[in-house]
Amino acid sequence: MSVRVGLGVDAHRFGGEGPLMLGTVPVDHPQGLIGHSDGDVVAHAICDALLSAAGLADIGAHFPPGDPEWAGVSGARLLELTTVEVGRAGASPVNVHAVVVCEAPRIGPHRDDMQRAMSRIVTAPVTVAATTTERMGFPGRGEGIACQAVALVETA
Repeated sequence: MSVRVGLGVDAHRFGGEGPLMLGTVPVDHPQGLIGHSDGDVVAHAICDALLSAAGLADIGAHFPPGDPEWAGVSGARLLELTTVEVGRAGASPVNVHAVVVCEAPRIGPHRDDMQRAMSRIVTAPVTVAATTTERMGFPGRGEGIACQAVALVETA
């Protein structure tokens, strides 16, 4: 048995109607995130981290953004499908950690709900942290949210 590590990164800009979905959880905010799917940067970054750790292609290859089948799909559904693909590749998630980068909304009040929901889907512990960019760049100006995630998987 061996282990592999994968990294995932995602970013979406604010715009349009909500709800704002982060880590598969609705978060109170005046705007949602723009994307072909629900724009859940946390779930998307975790999908990419898991896919990378399993040695698979990125989220865009599995769920192409121009494909009508994936229009409006939830981050929860993408995580479910990604977990299945990772298993088919002979890998099992060990743990995942995500860092959300934004000035607002505050992540702390939603952290436990995000962690519980995503851990259940991924079938391994998922932890979430947050940071700001001290008002630098697009997250600092309140134009959007970014997320980085790292995943550890076991392979046969």
